[in-house]
Amino acid sequence: MTGSVAKMTERVFLSLGSNLGDREANLAGAISALDTHKEITYVRSASFYESVFLGEGDQPDYLNTVVECNSSFQPFDLFDHICQIEQMMGRPKERTKNIPRSIDVDILCHGDSVLETDTLIIPHPRIAFRKFVLIPFHELAPDYIIPGLNVSVKILLHVCIDASIVVKHSLESRA
Repeated sequence: MTGSVAKMTERVFLSLGSNLGDREANLAGAISALDTHKEITYVRSASFYESVFLGEGDQPDYLNTVVECNSSFQPFDLFDHICQIEQMMGRPKERTKNIPRSIDVDILCHGDSVLETDTLIIPHPRIAFRKFVLIPFHELAPDYIIPGLNVSVKILLHVCIDASIVVKHSLESRA
């Protein structure tokens, strides 16, 4: 008897941010795009949060969230899929850091993967230093243990040295 072999899925956390155009629609569009792929299931999002740009220079405020899902993509395949979504939503193919963008999606954690290459580092190397990531991550999974760091999201948020203000965003009503 021949049957299809079920692919293993991993619990994945992604950080989404937007500071150009209709930020709410950009985040919602990226979440919807993730949810339409058969390799990604059980997509759920934290609330949206406002935060200021943390780098040098002046940029519009960001709207951020964290998404939890299950995925049968391997880390690099997921990264490629995320890049396709970003490009579909208007982000240039060249991933220039610290420029305003309609959408930015980062892999925070992918199962128990710990990897570091020129292209991809998992868990995300700045996860412990960004309240705009830790606050929505905490909303979804406060007791989640970050692989490699072996500490919970709750503890990371408690000890985070980021002093920036992150405020829960009130969604604009759409009639």
